[in-house]
Amino acid sequence: MKAHGQRVGGGLGALLVLVAVVSGCGQGDPGDAALPAGDPSATAEVTDEAAEQDPHAQHGHDGLPATAGPGYTVDDVRFMQMMIAHHDQALRMARMTSEQGAGLEVSQFSERIDISQQDEIRFMERWLDERDQAIPGEDERHAMRMPGMVSPEDFQRLGEARGPEFDRLFLNLMIEHHVGALEMVDELFASPGAAQDSELFQFATDVGADQMDEIGIMERLIDRLQPA
Repeated sequence: MKAHGQRVGGGLGALLVLVAVVSGCGQGDPGDAALPAGDPSATAEVTDEAAEQDPHAQHGHDGLPATAGPGYTVDDVRFMQMMIAHHDQALRMARMTSEQGAGLEVSQFSERIDISQQDEIRFMERWLDERDQAIPGEDERHAMRMPGMVSPEDFQRLGEARGPEFDRLFLNLMIEHHVGALEMVDELFASPGAAQDSELFQFATDVGADQMDEIGIMERLIDRLQPA
């Protein structure tokens, strides 16, 4: 991940357009990337009880609390909590490459994801901890549903694939996963009052740009694979 503060965000309102473009690219075999678009109901919702206790308190999936504070909103906290879970799944996918006989280029790309997204998870955990916000544990990370998340059935398909078959399926699923992250970034910037915290703004901007860069890399890798 680029050091925070090195990149200035620009054109963030165009992310939805970019998502629409890349979601139709690099698909290869249509069956390789048949993923649900994400369950909008998985977004954190206000509970009556929480609203009575604290008008700013909201709860995410499985009751994970998210509370507004000085300089940040509930949507900021939600974004960080849910992006931790989103990154966590990408790490689990990336770490399958060595067991499934992935090609050299896919293995090297997976190492890039592993290193950068571990760093980003640590940043998000620190950001939440400094604001006394809940950090999703392992069970909560696995239970959360966001755009681009890979289904258990597709994880099983990945576990059964080998070599070039794995490479193609992995890349198609990871492209959809990255598109989901772009949707999450766009939703954050579209939320009134969100992303005013300077660290969070720069981080979300970097995530959007990096994920777009990596989608381009994966599309080129797919182009170099032998036809299925």
